[in-house]
Amino acid sequence: MRAAGGEAATARAFPWEAVLDAGLGRLRLHPHVFWGLSLVEFAAMAGAFAPRSARLSRAGLEGLMREYPDVADGGSPPSVTA
Repeated sequence: MRAAGGEAATARAFPWEAVLDAGLGRLRLHPHVFWGLSLVEFAAMAGAFAPRSARLSRAGLEGLMREYPDVADGGSPPSVTA
């Protein structure tokens, strides 16, 4: 099979193990419900369309560590090293 650009299309195997784990294990769906879902319905239930949260940068972490130091009994907070 050829893609639109003339390049050979490569097919990847469907990730059944991951999908079954998510649907039957993590979402705890009954098999009848799981097999009745469309791929779009399953993707929505699994969080595929949820907005991604921004990752905390190193600078952001260091800022939080300065703002909220882990100190006990008036001691000094541990130093932040790179």
